[in-house]
Amino acid sequence: MSSPNRYPPAFDPRQIPVLPGPGHEELRPPDAWRLTAAGLRDLFSNPPVWVPELLKEKRFADRAPAHAAVLLPLVMHERPTVLLTQRTAHLSTHSGQIAFPGGKLDDSDADAVAAALRETHEEIGLAAPRVEVLGTLPEYVTGTSFIVTPVVGLVQPGFVLQPNPHEVDDVFEVPLDFLMNPANHRRHGFEWDGVQREWYSMPYQDALHQRFIWGTTAGMLRNFYRFLSA
Repeated sequence: MSSPNRYPPAFDPRQIPVLPGPGHEELRPPDAWRLTAAGLRDLFSNPPVWVPELLKEKRFADRAPAHAAVLLPLVMHERPTVLLTQRTAHLSTHSGQIAFPGGKLDDSDADAVAAALRETHEEIGLAAPRVEVLGTLPEYVTGTSFIVTPVVGLVQPGFVLQPNPHEVDDVFEVPLDFLMNPANHRRHGFEWDGVQREWYSMPYQDALHQRFIWGTTAGMLRNFYRFLSA
C-alpha cells in the first residue's frame, strides 16, 4: 500500500478518463470585451460577485504548507494570449508539467505580487516593469501543500525572454479565448490510495506540440474563467 507521505505514482494524465460535465452545455465563454486590456482593467477595478470553483486539491503528501505565488501573464496581442512554461523534468514538485511562472515566497518579498514578479524574472527573464499588475485571484492550495496566490498581469508584446534552463524547458503562448472557452475544459478523475481525485485539463494543439495543460494550472485557469464570466 502506498505511504501517505509519497507523491502520487507516475502516470500519464492524458490516459485518465474524461468525466461527464459538469454542465458544460450550460456554460458560455465570457464576453469578448472582457478579454481586452480595457475590459480586464475594468473588471479588476470593479470586480463582480463571484465564487471560485476550485480552492483546494486533495493532498498527496504530509508536508509542511508553503506560500507561493504565480504570475498569470496576459500578452496583449491583437488576439491576447496566456504565457506559460514547461517545467524541467528534474524538479522536485510538478516536474515536467505546464505551469505559470512563479514559486515560493521569500522572506525578502513584500507580498505575493512581489514574489510572483521576482520569480517570473528569475525563471523566464521577464522584468517586473513590463508587467501591469491588475490584481490577484483567490488562493489555490495544491495537493503538494503549496498555498498559491495567482497574480494577473498584462504584458505588452515585444519582450525578449531568457528562460532559466534549470527550471524551464520551454516557454509558449496559448490564446486566451481558447482557455476561457468552457468547451475546451475537460474534467478527469481516478482513484489513488482509496481517494477519488479529479482535475481539469485544457489540451491545446499549436503548430508543433499538443500542450497538455492540466492539474493546478488548469484549476487556476478555470477559476479565472469563472471570474471573467461572473
